Amino acid sequence: MNNLDHRAGVTEVNLVHRKIKLIGLTALNRMEIINEIDAAFGIDFVTIDFKDALLHIAYDATHINLDAIEDIILKHGADVSDGWWAHLKEGYYKFVDENIMENAKHKPLSCHQAPPRSKKTSK
Repeated sequence: MNNLDHRAGVTEVNLVHRKIKLIGLTALNRMEIINEIDAAFGIDFVTIDFKDALLHIAYDATHINLDAIEDIILKHGADVSDGWWAHLKEGYYKFVDENIMENAKHKPLSCHQAPPRSKKTSK
């Protein structure tokens, strides 16, 4: 795949896929959650399996993160499951999202330049 296979603002290298168990899901708030998340910048796709109350989402972690998605879910009267497995996955997802964001900000060093703060002496 390449970046042209995704929505605007989504790059393949920063794309993450998440499955999140929800509680308090109804037929009405299901559509509201999907519509608002789908309209956010950086979302590639979003679906909710109503039977299992499972949110399937793919997004570019440099543009949106799990906290912003959870805020949308809470705004519409649902919540992320409070089970231990859900908390473990949520912590891991947030850790990975933060690493992707930090790596995107990092400027790599060039082997053809002196490292920053080095004192190059000339002869």
